[in-house]
Amino acid sequence: MSSTSGGGAGDTARLLWGPHQKPTRGPKPALSLERIARAGIEIADAEGLGAVSMQRVAGLLDYTKMSLYRYVPGKAELVALMVETAIDEPTRAAPATRAEEDQPPVWRTELHALACQLAATFGAHPWLPDATVGPRILGPKELGWLERVVAALDGTGLTGPERMDSAVLLAGHVRSITEQARAAGPGRAPESELLALLGGLVQEHADRFPALAAAMTAQDGRDQALEFGLERILDGLAALIARRSG
Repeated sequence: MSSTSGGGAGDTARLLWGPHQKPTRGPKPALSLERIARAGIEIADAEGLGAVSMQRVAGLLDYTKMSLYRYVPGKAELVALMVETAIDEPTRAAPATRAEEDQPPVWRTELHALACQLAATFGAHPWLPDATVGPRILGPKELGWLERVVAALDGTGLTGPERMDSAVLLAGHVRSITEQARAAGPGRAPESELLALLGGLVQEHADRFPALAAAMTAQDGRDQALEFGLERILDGLAALIARRSG
C-alpha cells in the first residue's frame, strides 16, 4: 500500500498516536479521524480493501476528496487508521471457576482468549489480514495486543525474543485460518467445503490415497482447525516452559 499524497511513517505515527493538529486553513473542521476511518471500514467490510480509496471515502461522507486530505495525507495513512479503529481493545480472560489444581496456567488461558478475540476480529473484518502485513507503524490498540501476549508469558522462563515470537506464531495461525475462511465465503466452513469437494474423489481412489480416505471418512463435519492448531501451539509453549523450569 502506498500513499497517493506524500505521507510517511511520521504522518502515520502522528495520526495513530497524536497529537492531532487541527487544520490551519479552510473552513472549521466538520469531520473527525474516527468518522473517516469508519467510512473506510464500511467500504472494506462490504467490498474488500481494494475498493477503499480517498475518493470513495469522501463520497460516502458527502465531502470532496481534497477536503479529506486536510485530515489524512493518503491511502496508506487511511488504512492505518482503519486498522486501529477496527481492532478491539484486548480483553482479559474470564477467571476460572474450577478447583485450582484443575486450572490451566494463567498464561495459557490468557493467550487462548487473546487468540480467539483476534480470530473474531479478523472474521468481522476479513480485509484486516491484508492490511496488517509487513513492517509498519502500529497503533495503541494493535500494539496493546502484542503487549498482552508478551506480558502473559512474563515469568515463564521464555526470553524476550521468544515471547515476541510466540505472539507472531499465534497471530500467524489466526491469520491463516481466517484467510481460509474468507476464501470459502461467508457462512461456509473451509474444512467441510474441502471434504465436499474432494471426498468423493479420494474415496474413488482410496487405493492410492488410503490414509486420506480413512481420515475423511472419520470426519465429524466440524471445522476445528483454529482450536486444534491453537491448542497445539500452546502445548508446544507449555513443553518449552516446563523444560526451562526443570
